[in-house]
Amino acid sequence: MELDIVKKDAWLEPFAQIIEGRHNRVLNKIKELTGGKSTLSDFASGYLYFGLHRTKNGGWVLREWAPNAKDIYIIGDFSEWKELEKYRLKNIGNGVWEVKLKKDDLHHMDIYKLSVHWNGGKGERIPAWATRVVQDEETYIFSAQVWSPEVPYTFSKKKFTPKSDNLLIYECHIGMAQDQERVGTYNEFREKVLPRVAALGYNAIQIMAIQEHPYYGSFGYHVSSFFAASSRFGTPDELKALIDEAHKLGIAVIMDIVHSHAVKNELEGLGRYDGSYNQFFYEGDRREHPAWDSLCFDYGKNEVIHFLLSNCKYWMEEYKFDGFRFDGVTSMLYYDHGLGKAFGSYNDYYDGGQDDNALTYLTLANLLIHEVNPKAITIAEEMSGMPGLALSFEKGGMGFDYRMAMGIPDYWIKMIKEKRDEDWSPSGIYWELTNRRADEKTVSYAESHDQALVGDKTIIFRLIDDQMYWHMSKGDDNMVVERGVALHKMIRLVTLATNGGAYLNFMGNEFGHPEWIDFPRQGNNWSYKYARRQWDLVDREDLKYCYLNEFDKQMIETIKSVTKFSTAPIVKIWDNNDDQVLAFMRKDLLFVFNFSPVNSYSGYGLIVPRGSYVTEITTDDAEFGGFNRIDKSIEHFTLPDPLYKKYRKEWLKLYLPARTAQVLRIVKNKKTK
Repeated sequence: MELDIVKKDAWLEPFAQIIEGRHNRVLNKIKELTGGKSTLSDFASGYLYFGLHRTKNGGWVLREWAPNAKDIYIIGDFSEWKELEKYRLKNIGNGVWEVKLKKDDLHHMDIYKLSVHWNGGKGERIPAWATRVVQDEETYIFSAQVWSPEVPYTFSKKKFTPKSDNLLIYECHIGMAQDQERVGTYNEFREKVLPRVAALGYNAIQIMAIQEHPYYGSFGYHVSSFFAASSRFGTPDELKALIDEAHKLGIAVIMDIVHSHAVKNELEGLGRYDGSYNQFFYEGDRREHPAWDSLCFDYGKNEVIHFLLSNCKYWMEEYKFDGFRFDGVTSMLYYDHGLGKAFGSYNDYYDGGQDDNALTYLTLANLLIHEVNPKAITIAEEMSGMPGLALSFEKGGMGFDYRMAMGIPDYWIKMIKEKRDEDWSPSGIYWELTNRRADEKTVSYAESHDQALVGDKTIIFRLIDDQMYWHMSKGDDNMVVERGVALHKMIRLVTLATNGGAYLNFMGNEFGHPEWIDFPRQGNNWSYKYARRQWDLVDREDLKYCYLNEFDKQMIETIKSVTKFSTAPIVKIWDNNDDQVLAFMRKDLLFVFNFSPVNSYSGYGLIVPRGSYVTEITTDDAEFGGFNRIDKSIEHFTLPDPLYKKYRKEWLKLYLPARTAQVLRIVKNKKTK
């Protein structure tokens, strides 16, 4: 059996046996998990069995998997936090514990925990399958909470299909999505931020920090309760209302899911859930992540696979999430977590340092997700470049729809930090933005939340720095600000225009949000000053932020006007490092960039498909803070050249002001003479 991935890439032929072995391992695991008689979706329904549920007669049943436990009780206010016999769980086999309770034994919003006993000790635990976890405002202690409202939330948008073309993602964080120095809520996001996202034209949001996490400053990446939507932002129903509203606006909702590791906490998390160290996690040296101070799941255990696959299905079925961005995939794929490895050749992907258990799990997760919803979106946050990650399983891949183009934001940082404007290379920019595997779709982005964290800087802050504090008023002419505003638009436009299938922006970056992101921590005296978004800056008509916001909106609108733009071939027209000019076409749009900080060109010639071209948008438009040096009312006609006649190409002469970009659309083709 020769898989398609090997057929299309001769460099993979020496590793064909390894790739086929991985493929067959997944097939065997599916058969093992399903018995060959059911589906992965059937297998991944653990959330319907485990955890706390209402019974048909109005009572309650709670089940948990704790193979090392010797005794388990439910404790709470209802038991005066004592271990009462009627709240005692029974071991029903295979490490599963169960208790059935009467209707009045528990009530909606009751606080509870488990008291777990094991040989040599005991401890209070939050159920692993808990779907609601809250923190006491006075003691800061986390507990599970019964969530069973009399009238469950009903989605008004029954069916929603995410856009499969021109996926434009607005990455966001609920807590910092408001401008006050506090934690924001699901309701505030639904009422105040979603309308902004819709107005800008993005068709998807990617929400961070949904799974419950004890430490707010972890940005949601140290998860404790995998089935519980973080209560610091509101209730489960309020999150459902947010997703419902997004769907009404035509916006898909992608969840930033963390299956790459778990918080080490024992009282809040799974760290030592049943008294053992290896219930969910690897034993020995592989148990702890050396860089993240967290625990690594044992993807070789069927019970762990069941837990994580059920987690994927739960968020899709219960909350109607349209897909997932899997965090930390590189860390999962390699025994050394990819730390300090260059990944300079294919040997690095097939040298025996790969975790086949994790490879199998991620492939199963993609197969399951697309079984539950064939139109679901899956994205891998992965920086090693492992071949086949975003290729279908049938072709020999792992089944992700997209992979993050993580080298692009790093490239822009390097350019801004290390290169003079005069040394910016259009050919280098084009290569960096388009250097990807042709058969795998990527999410391109100039910057995400990573580049905005404390200790780093956003693109706009690197370009303008402290001048933002003094010279962002309209009418205030400042060369540093003018340069920064111009390059900010050009960087985002060229990144969007060359995207490999999808484009991502982190909230606020579209209008050049100043400063960094810093969550409350001891080092900043638990301040929320930098864990928010200052929307008032973009709403003020006297400041230049609205220029950048309006450009982002029009840029997105231009791209969306072309069907299947993001999957269309990119045709390079011209790149000249001496002139610092770059031009390329994608379907009917022609993109022309002049990165020179000082040289403007009149009548600059480009060989393009013959026809008539009109200017759609330029970074120099006055409404975007530019100088209106390009007359958009002019219709440009190509000029014939005998050398290119047989190719149906002609000369297009344009005025290219310094440090500007323009997008033109071919509106009609001239007949062959």
